[in-house]
Amino acid sequence: MQSLQPSNHPSGLDIVTFGESMALMMPAGTKGIEYTSRFDSTFGGAESNVAIGLARLGRRVGWFGRLGKDPLGQLILKKIRGEGVDTSRVQLTSEAPTGLMLRETVSGKSSVYYYRKGSAASTMRPEHLDEAYIASARILHVTGITPALSETCRETIREAVRLARKHGVTVSFDPNLRLKLWSVEEARSVILPLAEEADIFLPGLDELKLLYGTEDFEDITSRLSKLRGISIIKGDGETYVLENGQLTAVPFFKVDKVVDTVGAGDGFCAGFLSGVVQGQAYVDAVRLGNLIGSMVVQMEGDWEGIPTWEQVDAVLNQRKHVER
Repeated sequence: MQSLQPSNHPSGLDIVTFGESMALMMPAGTKGIEYTSRFDSTFGGAESNVAIGLARLGRRVGWFGRLGKDPLGQLILKKIRGEGVDTSRVQLTSEAPTGLMLRETVSGKSSVYYYRKGSAASTMRPEHLDEAYIASARILHVTGITPALSETCRETIREAVRLARKHGVTVSFDPNLRLKLWSVEEARSVILPLAEEADIFLPGLDELKLLYGTEDFEDITSRLSKLRGISIIKGDGETYVLENGQLTAVPFFKVDKVVDTVGAGDGFCAGFLSGVVQGQAYVDAVRLGNLIGSMVVQMEGDWEGIPTWEQVDAVLNQRKHVER
């Protein structure tokens, strides 16, 4: 992986990311969707979650995508912008609506239901990309969710990666495998070639087992070692850094009570990428990502629990919380 260089663009950003952000509805009480009459409204999306996390950690970050020119799209745009994320390249379109997802927890199991087919985000095309905007960043962060939305989204993410490589921008890729969007076979044909183009590959171990069709950890790491970039493998209880054939395990931070695991992976990515931008060694950046992931699971919500740098610093320096 090439070393990160300061951007020569006058409005240079640390990180640029793009993808679909959707309205999110959840039952307000403990009932499932089928039996509730009240819903809490928010929004979520892997890439915008990461962007918000990076902004809270003090990084200069931009997020773009397509939203419907409707109340939900306007709400999402205002919220993301309000978190300090640059949204100057977001497009509001009348040709399709903002996507929607419903989430419930029943008998301790969380389920998500998507209403995103034909959404505004699925209409993204390569010509919607701003080459100068991508070139202004030090890192382009993308996920495997975007190419699962449509064929034009698939073409768009490939072009975005090509533009980043053209301008020497580091490419970070989280596969974020979503089997409700496509089959393992279809995902494999798209995600593995993208992994070969990435400078930083951020898969989960469970995802790798599906993508490579094996449970053998040594076989998996052997295949990852052939990639051009480094691999950060999110495992069970620890995260692995695979760099130049060397595997290093970084333990998770233990928490007393897990409230909601949704968003932990995005919090990890935000923390890790923030560390990379700060010039930390990959092991140290992973440790920061693990810490932020542990903080996220202690609050409900996709992005709401991602901490600010001040909150992270308080934990790192073991400063006591003053209640009143």
